[in-house]
Amino acid sequence: MAEADIISTVEFNPTGELLATGDKGGRVVVFQREQESKNQPHRRGEYNVYSTFQSHEPEFDYLKSLEIEEKINKIRWLPQQNAAYFLLSTNDKTVKLWKISERDKRPEGYNLKDEDGRIRDPSTITALRVPVLQPMDLMVEATPRRVFSNAHTYHINSISVNSDYETYMSTDDLRINLWNLEITNRSFNIVDIKPANMEELTEVITAAEFHPHQCNTFVYSSSKGTMRLCDMRASALCDNHSKFFEEPEDPSNRSFFSEIISSISDVKFSHSGRYLMTRDYLTVKVWDLNMESKPLETYQVHDYLRSKLCSLYENDCIFDKFECVWNGSDSVIMTGSYNNFFRMFDRNTKRDVTLEASRENSKPRAVLKPRKVCVGGKRRKDEISVDSLDFSKKILHTAWHPSENIIAVAATNNLYIFQDKVN
Repeated sequence: MAEADIISTVEFNPTGELLATGDKGGRVVVFQREQESKNQPHRRGEYNVYSTFQSHEPEFDYLKSLEIEEKINKIRWLPQQNAAYFLLSTNDKTVKLWKISERDKRPEGYNLKDEDGRIRDPSTITALRVPVLQPMDLMVEATPRRVFSNAHTYHINSISVNSDYETYMSTDDLRINLWNLEITNRSFNIVDIKPANMEELTEVITAAEFHPHQCNTFVYSSSKGTMRLCDMRASALCDNHSKFFEEPEDPSNRSFFSEIISSISDVKFSHSGRYLMTRDYLTVKVWDLNMESKPLETYQVHDYLRSKLCSLYENDCIFDKFECVWNGSDSVIMTGSYNNFFRMFDRNTKRDVTLEASRENSKPRAVLKPRKVCVGGKRRKDEISVDSLDFSKKILHTAWHPSENIIAVAATNNLYIFQDKVN
């Protein structure tokens, strides 16, 4: 497996017809959903490659003697407004706006040049021709329309498109910048948590997202396990938050690893805008925007790893950044784990399930069997022991179709797409 092929982000577009992945090699692959055909009704859920392009190239910062890798950290789609599609992709330093469009006709019959493009001798032109558009094989082209660069000293960890569809924000470890999608040479710094003396640095920003309906509201999460909700109407620099979400620590659970595992790796508004979901190393929490003191719901993702934190610290897995996603109706949440496992929690029934995305059990149209991990004592034949979990196979990136039960799960360099069983 080539390092460059490892998938680093997965994102459905707002209709769910397209699905984009970014990888460590700086490539973006866009998949398009098959249209339903009468003779093959089951093919409706299949996604096939639509367009592949190199979004970012490796660069070198000569001032700081730093290599800037081409790895795509995040992709965010813009809502479709015409026949073309637009997406934002970012590596550590530069955000790009890409246009993906189709061409199935070409102009022919020019007056001043022949079909090969050579300029004709004017003395040979005796009649005027009307150029015509001739059909040709469908081409999907990706072109960079905007490049937003030179605004981040630290590594960009997230981008988020505002609900006004005019602006977006990019977030690094210490600052959040607000951009207009049309203007590339300047951005506005809206959050700056960099201390005057870097030795006093105690926390970094880990993720940020705009509210889905209120264009003035956004949230950012920190490595200290807290979230700040900010209102851009209050002041231009949002260093003073309007709400601060933090769960008081249980002293009985305190350990050497408490701070590391409480760091929030992902934060997502629900589609309704009423709830926030956060992922830390061991849990997923759902917060009500109206209650800052504690989360409404806490789900254990892989509590059996609590006793393994020492070895996970030694092999650096404890620093893995897992993402989390809502389903279209905000009733189910999904997040990844190790051993190619991913977890789903139903907020209404409180049922949860562990599923596995791997070649062995992912034959087309095969039903996924729930998996169980046993912690000690006797292991049943269908259970897997904690000690035999493969920590190199991790599911960090997942996506859920905006309106249907179709999910995309990135397992290292493989993309799995699962959908509800159709009877």
